[in-house]
This record gives sequence, C-alpha cells and structure tokens, in this order.
Amino acid sequence: MPQSPSQIDLKCARCGLPLAYGALECPQCFTLVHADQMEQLAAHARVLESHNDLQAARERWLACLPLLPPQSKQAVWIRDHVRELETSVAPQSKKPATAAKPKWAKWLGPLAPIAIFIAKFKAFFLAIFKLKFLFSFAAFIGLYWAKWGPKFGIGFAVLILIHEMGHFIDVKRRGLPADMPVFLPGLGAYVRWKALNVSLETRAAVSLAGPFAGLLSSAACWLIWRQTGDGIWGALAATGAWLNIINLTPIWILDGGSAAYALSKIQRGTILVISAVLGYALHDVVFWIVSAGLAWRLFTHDEPEEPSNFITAYFVAVLVGLAIVVWQVPNLSGPR
Repeated sequence: MPQSPSQIDLKCARCGLPLAYGALECPQCFTLVHADQMEQLAAHARVLESHNDLQAARERWLACLPLLPPQSKQAVWIRDHVRELETSVAPQSKKPATAAKPKWAKWLGPLAPIAIFIAKFKAFFLAIFKLKFLFSFAAFIGLYWAKWGPKFGIGFAVLILIHEMGHFIDVKRRGLPADMPVFLPGLGAYVRWKALNVSLETRAAVSLAGPFAGLLSSAACWLIWRQTGDGIWGALAATGAWLNIINLTPIWILDGGSAAYALSKIQRGTILVISAVLGYALHDVVFWIVSAGLAWRLFTHDEPEEPSNFITAYFVAVLVGLAIVVWQVPNLSGPR
C-alpha cells in the first residue's frame, strides 16, 4: 500500500533531522528544504534580468516565495526585489514601438550611432561587467605567473579559486544570494554574499567551507606529488595547507574570525590547546599564530548565546586535516 505524503520520512539534507511534511526549513540548522529548486528559479530569473525580460524574471522570483518561510530574510528580499521589478516593468510597457532618436544623440555627431548602440544593448554590457570574476582571476594568474613561473603560478591561483568556491558553493546550496569570487592580485580574494539573517552557526559553516575546500585541494596535490614525485605538486600542497591554516586564525576578515563567533570561550580554548599541540609536534609556527588568535578571542566580548558543537568539531577537523598534509609533505621551500 503506497504511503501518503504525511507518512513519508523527510530528513534534512544537511543534519539529518526528521522534518514535518510541508516544512520549508530545518528547525535545527535552518537549511532550506527546497534550496536546489529555489536556486534554479533564482538563476533563471537572473538570466532573464540580464536580457531585460523583467516581467518573466518577476514571475520566476515570485515562484520562489512558496518555497521559503514567509518571514525569512530571503522572502523579504525577494518581495522587495519584485516590487523594484514592477516599477521597471510599468514604464517599459508604455514605450512606443518606434522611438525617435534621443536629443543627446544629435550632440555627439558621428559618434551618435555608437552611443545609441551602447544604450540599446546596455543589458549586454552590464553582463560583460559581471564577468569581473574572469577578468580578476586572469589578472591574479598573470601576477603569480610572472612571479613564480607558469606551473606554480597557475597552480597557486587555482588553489585560491578552489578555496573561494568552497564558500560560494556552500552559500548557494543554502539558497542565499552570492556573487562569484573576485580576486585582488597580491592581496587575496573574496566572495560577496547576503546572509539574510541566518544563524551564527550557518555563517560560521560558510566561513569554514573555504578552508575545507582548501584542505581537499591540498590533499589532492599531495596525492599527485606522491604518485609523480614532481616537487611542484609538493610545494603546492604545502603552500595551500599553510595558507588555509593561516585563514583559520580568528581575527579580522579571515575565515576563522567569522567561525569564532559561533564558539564559546571553552570551545575556543579547546581549539587553542589543539592548535598549540600541533604547533609543538610539527615545529610549525603557523599553528602558534592560530593559537595566538584564539587566545585573544578568549578576552573579547562576543560569546554567542547558543555555542555550536558542530562548528567546534568542523573547525578541529579542518585544522587537523591540514596539519596532516603539512606533516606528510617534506619541507619544500617553494617552486622549482
């Protein structure tokens, strides 16, 4: 006998908590139940907006609302955005079929056709500007190619890309708005996203997703080095692991800084001790840097009301995993 929908066991895709039929988000980790479907609708809406098909884009955004808790920040943002689209759709519907050449075009003389072309296809040019991810990544590769050579330069840039995509993918799977990574040659990279009132645990998990992706990429480089014996892969593994450990330092805009907001002082102290032990065992100062940051966060007045054991375990797992990569890779000074 087939089961009715109410009898089907629904579980959160992230934490495994059983969910009531019709639930829109997990009450424990706040993961959206229909995140994948909503992301498809949102992606389609953005494409329609880039083609200036605002009416169809509005319909796609409206289709997202039944998939969200009505009072969630995501739903509030979508309703506000829909109102913005409505104000843009109305003037478009009143435009005559054939518009006269604007007066400003006459002032430009022979340059007028070019100016009119740009005005008519402004959506296309706006889409080009959205490719700042590709342009900035190309500049990022160019800098490190020139500094360290093509192999290590490209490899290093890809490691940073994987780290940032860890953040991006984790944000998108939760159904939250996010931009593709932007790279700042010589400084680093970042992913801009809208938290929309998510929990501190979710913010911390998104922050740790970058170092976790960095752990996977560093481990992959280590495996390739073991198989090929090519020192460039060993250097990439060591460099990637070291940079991601630094990123776990709980200060300022580093990933560890955001993660620490979900930790109590006891949890911060526990990770401090683990990091210090790793630094002593591996004779690597990078772990002492993380420990120093955690020691400072013991005295800051930003302890959460509900500390997260999950984030504590996540933080420790990533830190220990990176330590294993550092331990397995010999002391390679850099690219050859």
